Amino acid sequence: MGVRLGILGLGTVGTGTVQLLQDSAGRHPLLQEIEIYRVGVRSLDKPRAIELSTEVLTTDLEAIVNDPAVDIVVEVIGGLEPARSLILKALSNGKHVVTANKAAIARFGAEIFTTANQAGVYVMLEAAVGGGIPVIQPLKQSLSVNRIHTVIGIVNGTTNYILTRMQTEGSNFSDVLADAQRLGYAEADPTADVDGLDAADKIAILASLGFDGRINLQDVYTEGIRQVSKTDIAYAEKLGFVIKLLAIAKRDTPSSPLSVRVHPTLVPQAHPLASINGVYNAILVEGEPIGQVMFFGPGAGAGATASAVTSDILNLVAVLKTNTAVANPLLTCGHQEYCQIAPMAELITRFYARFLTNDQPGVIGKLGTCFGNYGVSLESVVQTGFQGELAEIVVVTHDVPEGNFRQALAEIQNLSAIESIPSLLRVL
Repeated sequence: MGVRLGILGLGTVGTGTVQLLQDSAGRHPLLQEIEIYRVGVRSLDKPRAIELSTEVLTTDLEAIVNDPAVDIVVEVIGGLEPARSLILKALSNGKHVVTANKAAIARFGAEIFTTANQAGVYVMLEAAVGGGIPVIQPLKQSLSVNRIHTVIGIVNGTTNYILTRMQTEGSNFSDVLADAQRLGYAEADPTADVDGLDAADKIAILASLGFDGRINLQDVYTEGIRQVSKTDIAYAEKLGFVIKLLAIAKRDTPSSPLSVRVHPTLVPQAHPLASINGVYNAILVEGEPIGQVMFFGPGAGAGATASAVTSDILNLVAVLKTNTAVANPLLTCGHQEYCQIAPMAELITRFYARFLTNDQPGVIGKLGTCFGNYGVSLESVVQTGFQGELAEIVVVTHDVPEGNFRQALAEIQNLSAIESIPSLLRVL
């Protein structure tokens, strides 16, 4: 007998998944074992790009997760509710779950994985991070013997597209965002993308897998790209950098706290992530003994995400076919403890700052003195020109604790010569 799927949602990802399952020729033979048994939709009357019988389609999503005939529930409706409740109900009913829902996993992962472990079933989430890029299973399996030091990535295609166009065209953020919305690369409400919230969900998931502990989403420092100007992008380029929105999880030693953060970052042009442009995603994992590996590919789209969803389904079909009562520790989520997250003040990093100052002698000297008072060493100081009557000065620091840098800035802001500090960005 085939393995019966109950699919919740028939939007872009749901449709892509059904299309892939219906076109199984030349793909893995286990796909032949799968029956699309029920598909839950909002409306039965909507025209669709795929053929499904009226017996398969239903508007009663609750009935799907409660149906004893369903073996695997595929949740691709997105959002927090009813997705969370339906996932929990499916797990409680002893059904395996495949989900593409990074927001629900990042917020309710503890509840979801605890329920799955109690019920002896699996939650698979390859599609939740990086679209079609295989990164979840490698972190859980292929790389699991490594001591992971860093997981760092460009995990949001919308912001990467916007920053790439700002860089290549010299355009303003607001102009490129409006164009991206018109072209369908950005949502009508772009908040989750441009304010870094989507990337924070994803790095919370990657960090929990890479560092074997739960992540409290509130502990993830999150800063978006609205304040990145074309001026900063141009200066970064002159200094040998490109600006990317990076999601970073890093731990220096196995006993030190974890740093988990999302913010625009100046990336050296020779760094592997500097050349990732447009809507593409890439995740760089650094560990011992492997060194660096990078996963690169399309971070969204029907085909890419359906590939990840269906690979998870296939993994579960293999589990159901072997019919073992013993849980596979490489598929379960076993960690119970929360990771200790280091406060941002303790982060050691380099900074880029841009100052607008009154044109008077000794300003650079005063800046240097204030930075020196807090142990901030400067890598470069450049007076770049004028904006109207005001001189523009750009500094890049050496590595410094963020707390020290902030204290120095507070003192600098009180100098009479300083008009404003329009930009402050971290440097990789």
